[in-house]
Amino acid sequence: MAIIVHLDLMLARRKMRSKELAQKIGLSEANLSLLKNGRVKGVRFATLERLCEALRCQPGDLLSYLPGNAAGDEAAAEV
Repeated sequence: MAIIVHLDLMLARRKMRSKELAQKIGLSEANLSLLKNGRVKGVRFATLERLCEALRCQPGDLLSYLPGNAAGDEAAAEV
């Protein structure tokens, strides 16, 4: 996937566990894990907004674009 998710980095910076974040934003731990590991094909703006609010960050802190890295799209889901 050409979009890289830096959720694990932001969780570490905020000293927050995945379980705590999942509860704060109303997402299941399983779906948050899929997002954290880059195994999703899309993220709703509402979900991104809740993530940014809970982690006190900007969308660019959570996502980056890496050109030419499109492998691994077959098992993606939408969160």
